[in-house]
Amino acid sequence: MKEAQDATVLLVAQRVSTIMHADRILVMENGACVGMGSHSELLKTCKVYQEIVYSQLSKEEA
Repeated sequence: MKEAQDATVLLVAQRVSTIMHADRILVMENGACVGMGSHSELLKTCKVYQEIVYSQLSKEEA
């Protein structure tokens, strides 16, 4: 995404692999924000994100 370097890009996804390299990820559950941060931050702090990641990726990929 070189051309989007100085832009804000909003990406909505259900697949972790699509968003795991984003600068900031918002985790939504039942219409509420339950977590915000990078992939590594959310793996440490957000139970909902952990559950999503481990349901889609192996522990090695996560």
